[in-house]
Amino acid sequence: MTLSLRELRVGYVPISSTLKAPGDRRRFVHYAQSRNLRFEIADPLKEYDLVVLTALSDLSVWIRYHKGKIAYDLIDSYLAIPKTNIKGIFRGLAKFLTRQSRLPLLNHWRAVQAMCERADAVICSTEEQKHVILNYSPNVHIVLDSHSMAVKSIKTDYTAANPIRLVWEGQPQTLGSLNLIHPVLIELGKRYPIEIHLVTDAESHLYLGKFVRVKTLPLAQRALPDIPLQFHAWQEDTLSSVISACDIAVIPLSLEDPFAAGKPENKLLLLWHMGMPVVVSSTPAFSRAMNGADLNLACKDTMQWVTNLEMLITNHNLRSHAGHLGRAYAEEKYGDNNLLAGWDRVFASLGYVV
Repeated sequence: MTLSLRELRVGYVPISSTLKAPGDRRRFVHYAQSRNLRFEIADPLKEYDLVVLTALSDLSVWIRYHKGKIAYDLIDSYLAIPKTNIKGIFRGLAKFLTRQSRLPLLNHWRAVQAMCERADAVICSTEEQKHVILNYSPNVHIVLDSHSMAVKSIKTDYTAANPIRLVWEGQPQTLGSLNLIHPVLIELGKRYPIEIHLVTDAESHLYLGKFVRVKTLPLAQRALPDIPLQFHAWQEDTLSSVISACDIAVIPLSLEDPFAAGKPENKLLLLWHMGMPVVVSSTPAFSRAMNGADLNLACKDTMQWVTNLEMLITNHNLRSHAGHLGRAYAEEKYGDNNLLAGWDRVFASLGYVV
């Protein structure tokens, strides 16, 4: 027997209380709004037909919840973090001490595993994640982010600026990844005038999203010493116009860090939806997406970063080709209708239809 989602009492545990965080507005909240689905902020003391959890949910409470079905939206590769990782070891304790968890769950890996075991469906974002989570849940679905709200401008002019404008978009906490391409930029800077455009928040917290407030620009300057930087405040209304005014986008990630290397292709798809040529680190998800788009701009080392960026810097036609192929792939495979259908399949697996 199938039931209508619109007739259920649905609870949601958000990333942010305003529902404005990317993990809210690009995922379940966007789905609910698109499908005219009512939901409320979930209270574990109340009964729901369905609860949708995010990565910031208090696992110490929701693991014990048995009043309704649970869909667990686990988009980050926490289960790939080595058991010897210092942050991983103390993550559970830190969440308890900062009241993000009501009860102590000192083993965060085990808590995530237990939540997967308890959940009636788990949503993840890569094939590698799914393979691991299937050890704990038989009902696992891959659903990526929706970018329809953020893409208001599409790149059409691939004429290079002077200096060349490379652009990076992301959260301030991940700015350190830019240090990976610092030698690349120094080498290319000997032959071409280059500046890096940063699209991010002006301030952030260093720890657990709430402690030690810092300015973003000094963090970027430490990651990229002696590289000209231009800062742009992250705003959804201007995001695509700022990015599409640049020449080439970059997404460096450490291939030695399992958590970073396990990230999905969401950011790459966002940039491709804007028609941007993008050079990336060769993580599994990025490499699959590049192959799908018939592009070869994923880099394993410094030499490949230099080669790929220089090729795009010096060739107008290649920039245009990369931008158009990337956009065609993103629109065909990851347009809004396809992503909404992914959430439909999650809830259909629980016996619910829109």
